[in-house]
Amino acid sequence: MDDKIKSILDEVDKVVIGKRDTTEKILMSILAGGNILLDDVPGVGKTTLAMAFSRVLGLHCRRIQFTPDVLPSDITGFSILNSETYALNYMPGAITDINLLLADEINRASSKTQSALLEAMAEGQVTVDGESYPLRKPFIVIATQNNVGTAGTQLLPYAQMDRFLIRLKIGYPDYESQMEIMHYRLEKNLINNLRQLCLAEDVLHMQKDVLDVTVKDRVIAYITELAMATRENPMLELGVSPRGTLAICQMAKARAYV
Repeated sequence: MDDKIKSILDEVDKVVIGKRDTTEKILMSILAGGNILLDDVPGVGKTTLAMAFSRVLGLHCRRIQFTPDVLPSDITGFSILNSETYALNYMPGAITDINLLLADEINRASSKTQSALLEAMAEGQVTVDGESYPLRKPFIVIATQNNVGTAGTQLLPYAQMDRFLIRLKIGYPDYESQMEIMHYRLEKNLINNLRQLCLAEDVLHMQKDVLDVTVKDRVIAYITELAMATRENPMLELGVSPRGTLAICQMAKARAYV
Protein backbone atom coordinates (compact mmCIF):
# COMPACT_ATOMS: atom_id res chain seq x y z
CA MET A 1 0.00 0.00 0.00
CA ASP A 2 1.27 3.47 -0.92
CA ASP A 3 2.64 5.40 2.09
CA LYS A 4 0.31 8.36 1.50
CA ILE A 5 -2.76 6.11 1.30
CA LYS A 6 -1.66 4.27 4.43
CA SER A 7 -1.15 7.57 6.29
CA ILE A 8 -4.67 8.73 5.34
CA LEU A 9 -6.24 5.50 6.55
CA ASP A 10 -4.17 5.43 9.75
CA GLU A 11 -5.28 8.99 10.56
CA VAL A 12 -8.99 8.22 9.98
CA ASP A 13 -8.66 5.06 12.04
CA LYS A 14 -7.83 7.19 15.07
CA VAL A 15 -11.51 8.07 15.36
CA VAL A 16 -13.12 5.18 13.44
CA ILE A 17 -11.67 2.39 15.49
CA GLY A 18 -11.58 -1.24 14.33
CA LYS A 19 -13.23 -0.60 10.94
CA ARG A 20 -10.24 -0.61 8.56
CA ASP A 21 -12.09 -2.58 5.89
CA THR A 22 -14.86 0.04 5.85
CA THR A 23 -12.50 3.03 5.77
CA GLU A 24 -10.54 1.46 2.91
CA LYS A 25 -13.70 1.05 0.83
CA ILE A 26 -14.79 4.62 1.49
CA LEU A 27 -11.39 5.97 0.48
CA MET A 28 -11.52 3.84 -2.68
CA SER A 29 -14.94 5.27 -3.49
CA ILE A 30 -13.71 8.84 -2.99
CA LEU A 31 -10.70 8.20 -5.24
CA ALA A 32 -13.03 6.65 -7.82
CA GLY A 33 -15.10 9.86 -7.76
CA GLY A 34 -18.14 8.10 -6.34
CA ASN A 35 -20.83 8.85 -3.78
CA ILE A 36 -21.29 6.79 -0.63
CA LEU A 37 -24.40 5.62 1.24
CA LEU A 38 -23.90 4.56 4.86
CA ASP A 39 -26.90 2.49 5.86
CA ASP A 40 -26.80 1.39 9.47
CA VAL A 41 -28.29 1.72 12.93
CA PRO A 42 -27.82 4.94 14.95
CA GLY A 43 -24.66 5.57 16.92
CA VAL A 44 -22.12 3.42 15.07
CA GLY A 45 -20.08 6.35 13.75
CA LYS A 46 -21.51 7.17 10.33
CA THR A 47 -21.29 10.94 10.79
CA THR A 48 -17.94 10.71 12.55
CA LEU A 49 -16.53 8.73 9.65
CA ALA A 50 -17.63 11.29 7.07
CA MET A 51 -16.27 14.23 9.10
CA ALA A 52 -12.96 12.43 9.64
CA PHE A 53 -12.42 11.94 5.90
CA SER A 54 -13.28 15.57 5.14
CA ARG A 55 -10.73 16.78 7.69
CA VAL A 56 -7.91 14.43 6.72
CA LEU A 57 -8.37 14.96 2.97
CA GLY A 58 -8.72 18.74 3.29
CA LEU A 59 -12.18 18.80 1.74
CA HIS A 60 -14.54 21.67 2.49
CA CYS A 61 -17.51 19.89 4.05
CA ARG A 62 -21.05 20.90 4.89
CA ARG A 63 -23.56 18.86 6.84
CA ILE A 64 -27.29 18.95 6.15
CA GLN A 65 -29.66 17.31 8.59
CA PHE A 66 -32.41 16.05 6.29
CA THR A 67 -35.91 16.48 7.68
CA PRO A 68 -39.37 16.54 6.05
CA ASP A 69 -39.32 20.35 5.85
CA VAL A 70 -36.05 20.62 3.87
CA LEU A 71 -36.88 21.90 0.38
CA PRO A 72 -35.13 21.22 -2.95
CA SER A 73 -34.19 24.90 -3.18
CA ASP A 74 -32.36 24.57 0.16
CA ILE A 75 -30.06 22.12 -1.62
CA THR A 76 -29.66 23.53 -5.13
CA GLY A 77 -30.34 27.23 -4.56
CA PHE A 78 -33.01 29.42 -6.11
CA SER A 79 -33.53 32.52 -8.24
CA ILE A 80 -34.75 35.80 -6.78
CA LEU A 81 -35.94 38.86 -8.66
CA ASN A 82 -33.64 41.88 -8.49
CA SER A 83 -35.96 44.84 -7.88
CA GLU A 84 -33.56 47.27 -9.61
CA THR A 85 -32.63 45.36 -12.78
CA TYR A 86 -35.69 43.06 -12.91
CA ALA A 87 -33.27 40.20 -13.62
CA LEU A 88 -33.22 36.88 -11.78
CA ASN A 89 -30.23 36.54 -9.46
CA TYR A 90 -29.06 33.08 -8.40
CA MET A 91 -28.87 32.51 -4.66
CA PRO A 92 -26.59 29.54 -3.95
CA GLY A 93 -27.84 26.49 -2.05
CA ALA A 94 -26.20 24.30 0.56
CA ILE A 95 -24.14 22.28 -1.94
CA THR A 96 -22.46 25.32 -3.49
CA ASP A 97 -18.75 25.92 -2.83
CA ILE A 98 -18.09 22.65 -1.00
CA ASN A 99 -16.27 19.42 -1.82
CA LEU A 100 -18.12 17.02 0.43
CA LEU A 101 -21.78 17.02 1.39
CA LEU A 102 -22.76 15.02 4.45
CA ALA A 103 -26.43 14.28 3.84
CA ASP A 104 -27.43 13.09 7.29
CA GLU A 105 -30.48 10.80 7.48
CA ILE A 106 -31.29 11.44 3.84
CA ASN A 107 -34.33 9.16 4.00
CA ARG A 108 -36.11 11.61 6.33
CA ALA A 109 -36.51 14.15 3.53
CA SER A 110 -39.25 14.05 0.91
CA SER A 111 -38.65 12.26 -2.39
CA LYS A 112 -38.67 15.65 -4.13
CA THR A 113 -35.84 16.91 -1.91
CA GLN A 114 -33.88 13.67 -2.28
CA SER A 115 -34.15 13.99 -6.06
CA ALA A 116 -32.69 17.52 -5.91
CA LEU A 117 -29.30 15.84 -5.47
CA LEU A 118 -29.52 13.66 -8.60
CA GLU A 119 -27.87 16.08 -11.04
CA ALA A 120 -25.22 17.11 -8.53
CA MET A 121 -24.29 13.50 -7.78
CA ALA A 122 -24.07 12.45 -11.40
CA GLU A 123 -22.78 15.55 -13.18
CA GLY A 124 -21.24 17.83 -10.56
CA GLN A 125 -23.58 20.73 -11.31
CA VAL A 126 -27.02 22.11 -10.48
CA THR A 127 -29.55 23.66 -12.82
CA VAL A 128 -31.93 26.37 -11.62
CA ASP A 129 -34.39 28.11 -13.97
CA GLY A 130 -32.54 26.78 -17.00
CA GLU A 131 -29.09 27.95 -15.90
CA SER A 132 -26.43 25.40 -14.92
CA TYR A 133 -23.94 26.13 -12.15
CA PRO A 134 -20.85 23.91 -11.74
CA LEU A 135 -19.95 22.64 -8.29
CA ARG A 136 -16.51 22.68 -6.74
CA LYS A 137 -14.28 19.70 -7.66
CA PRO A 138 -14.03 17.15 -6.29
CA PHE A 139 -17.68 16.92 -5.23
CA ILE A 140 -18.73 13.90 -3.21
CA VAL A 141 -21.91 13.03 -1.33
CA ILE A 142 -21.72 10.87 1.77
CA ALA A 143 -25.30 10.12 2.80
CA THR A 144 -26.46 8.31 5.91
CA GLN A 145 -29.72 6.60 6.66
CA ASN A 146 -30.97 4.49 9.56
CA ASN A 147 -32.69 1.19 8.95
CA VAL A 148 -34.54 1.41 12.30
CA GLY A 149 -37.06 4.00 13.43
CA THR A 150 -38.38 4.30 9.89
CA ALA A 151 -41.60 6.14 10.80
CA GLY A 152 -41.79 9.27 8.67
CA THR A 153 -39.00 8.23 6.32
CA GLN A 154 -39.03 8.03 2.51
CA LEU A 155 -37.32 5.28 0.56
CA LEU A 156 -34.66 6.56 -1.81
CA PRO A 157 -35.80 6.34 -5.44
CA TYR A 158 -34.02 3.78 -7.64
CA ALA A 159 -32.57 6.59 -9.75
CA GLN A 160 -30.80 7.99 -6.70
CA MET A 161 -29.67 4.63 -5.34
CA ASP A 162 -28.05 4.04 -8.72
CA ARG A 163 -25.95 7.18 -8.25
CA PHE A 164 -24.25 5.87 -5.12
CA LEU A 165 -21.06 4.03 -5.96
CA ILE A 166 -21.19 1.94 -2.78
CA ARG A 167 -23.59 1.18 0.04
CA LEU A 168 -21.97 0.15 3.31
CA LYS A 169 -22.83 -0.94 6.80
CA ILE A 170 -20.35 -0.04 9.55
CA GLY A 171 -21.61 -2.48 12.16
CA TYR A 172 -20.92 -2.61 15.88
CA PRO A 173 -17.29 -2.62 17.10
CA ASP A 174 -15.74 -5.75 18.58
CA TYR A 175 -14.85 -5.97 22.29
CA GLU A 176 -11.33 -4.54 22.03
CA SER A 177 -12.43 -1.71 19.75
CA GLN A 178 -15.32 -0.82 22.06
CA MET A 179 -12.92 -0.65 25.01
CA GLU A 180 -10.61 1.64 23.03
CA ILE A 181 -13.52 3.88 22.04
CA MET A 182 -14.57 4.16 25.68
CA HIS A 183 -11.05 5.10 26.77
CA TYR A 184 -10.42 7.80 24.20
CA ARG A 185 -13.79 9.24 23.15
CA LEU A 186 -14.80 9.99 26.75
CA GLU A 187 -11.72 12.19 27.18
CA LYS A 188 -11.82 14.46 24.13
CA ASN A 189 -13.21 15.10 20.67
CA LEU A 190 -10.64 13.31 18.55
CA ILE A 191 -11.97 14.79 15.29
CA ASN A 192 -10.38 18.13 16.21
CA ASN A 193 -6.99 16.45 16.65
CA LEU A 194 -6.86 14.78 13.24
CA ARG A 195 -4.11 15.99 10.91
CA GLN A 196 -4.92 17.30 7.46
CA LEU A 197 -2.78 15.25 5.10
CA CYS A 198 -4.10 16.42 1.71
CA LEU A 199 -5.60 19.30 -0.20
CA ALA A 200 -8.56 19.06 -2.56
CA GLU A 201 -6.05 19.32 -5.42
CA ASP A 202 -4.25 16.21 -4.14
CA VAL A 203 -7.53 14.29 -4.15
CA LEU A 204 -8.16 15.38 -7.76
CA HIS A 205 -4.67 14.19 -8.70
CA MET A 206 -5.27 10.80 -7.09
CA GLN A 207 -8.65 10.55 -8.84
CA LYS A 208 -6.88 11.10 -12.16
CA ASP A 209 -4.35 8.38 -11.28
CA VAL A 210 -7.22 5.97 -10.58
CA LEU A 211 -8.85 6.91 -13.89
CA ASP A 212 -5.58 6.03 -15.67
CA VAL A 213 -5.37 2.52 -14.20
CA THR A 214 -5.47 -0.05 -17.02
CA VAL A 215 -8.26 -2.63 -17.00
CA LYS A 216 -7.67 -5.82 -18.98
CA ASP A 217 -10.33 -7.16 -21.32
CA ARG A 218 -10.82 -10.29 -19.20
CA VAL A 219 -11.75 -8.11 -16.20
CA ILE A 220 -14.21 -6.12 -18.31
CA ALA A 221 -15.68 -9.40 -19.58
CA TYR A 222 -16.10 -10.69 -16.02
CA ILE A 223 -17.88 -7.50 -14.89
CA THR A 224 -20.15 -7.72 -17.94
CA GLU A 225 -21.01 -11.35 -17.17
CA LEU A 226 -21.90 -10.40 -13.59
CA ALA A 227 -24.18 -7.62 -14.80
CA MET A 228 -25.88 -9.80 -17.39
CA ALA A 229 -26.51 -12.50 -14.78
CA THR A 230 -28.36 -10.03 -12.54
CA ARG A 231 -30.50 -8.84 -15.45
CA GLU A 232 -31.54 -12.35 -16.41
CA ASN A 233 -32.16 -13.77 -12.93
CA PRO A 234 -35.93 -14.03 -12.29
CA MET A 235 -35.36 -13.75 -8.52
CA LEU A 236 -33.99 -10.20 -8.86
CA GLU A 237 -36.38 -7.29 -9.25
CA LEU A 238 -33.86 -5.04 -10.97
CA GLY A 239 -30.56 -5.93 -12.59
CA VAL A 240 -27.31 -3.96 -12.52
CA SER A 241 -27.56 -0.91 -14.79
CA PRO A 242 -24.83 0.17 -17.24
CA ARG A 243 -23.93 2.83 -14.67
CA GLY A 244 -23.60 0.04 -12.14
CA THR A 245 -21.17 -1.92 -14.31
CA LEU A 246 -19.03 1.20 -14.66
CA ALA A 247 -19.16 1.60 -10.88
CA ILE A 248 -17.80 -1.93 -10.38
CA CYS A 249 -14.98 -1.14 -12.80
CA GLN A 250 -14.24 2.16 -11.05
CA MET A 251 -13.99 0.44 -7.67
CA ALA A 252 -11.75 -2.27 -9.11
CA LYS A 253 -9.40 0.40 -10.46
CA ALA A 254 -9.42 2.23 -7.11
CA ARG A 255 -8.70 -1.05 -5.31
CA ALA A 256 -5.73 -1.67 -7.61
CA TYR A 257 -4.47 1.88 -7.00
CA VAL A 258 -4.76 1.58 -3.22
